[in-house]
Amino acid sequence: MKKPIILISALFMFMSLSSLLCNAQEVKPIQFGVRGGLNLSNLYASDASSSDMIVGFNLGVFNKIPVSSFLAIQPEFYVTTKGASVTYNNLFVDGTAKFNLTYLEVPVLCVANVTRMLNVQFGPYVAYLVDGKVKNVANVTLFNFEQNINVNDYNRIDAGLVLGAGLEIGSITMGARYNLGMTKVGKTKSFLGSEYTVPNANNGVINFNLAVSFNK
Repeated sequence: MKKPIILISALFMFMSLSSLLCNAQEVKPIQFGVRGGLNLSNLYASDASSSDMIVGFNLGVFNKIPVSSFLAIQPEFYVTTKGASVTYNNLFVDGTAKFNLTYLEVPVLCVANVTRMLNVQFGPYVAYLVDGKVKNVANVTLFNFEQNINVNDYNRIDAGLVLGAGLEIGSITMGARYNLGMTKVGKTKSFLGSEYTVPNANNGVINFNLAVSFNK
């Protein structure tokens, strides 16, 4: 987990230095628009036998606020799906389950122009879980996920870091990002004096998106 933080810090320092070296230019007006795309999500579980990606979506709005010709702040608000197909095989949980999680997510990103068309995006996000479903996708011998897990068994808040890039062509930006969750998805419970967490995992999402600005 230290490596993404070090990478983002180094990238921020590099871009800040580059900004100081750039010649002053006219700052663009504030932009607003819509963005949406495809999610490839996974759950990084510490006690799972395996975890497979599932396909989802993201859809919402953004507001891009330039602070210089080089750098802009971009708050966003959107609906996004996360989850994975996870196989557990331990003392308390045995089986395979497909977790489908729906969040309202708010990233606040720094958008730095590498070239006139290419930018990089990085910053924190916080999300609120609005729906969490689980489906058994294999025979279960010890634990029935659908009967034993509901939305109240998940942590409502997810938070983490975003790192991505965008290609800006006129009023359209095509981008790809990685969201690294830094909070556990499942709540910790106790059974027979021992604690367990299902899913004992962090969110990880690769997303491909298309953004359209209405006032560029």
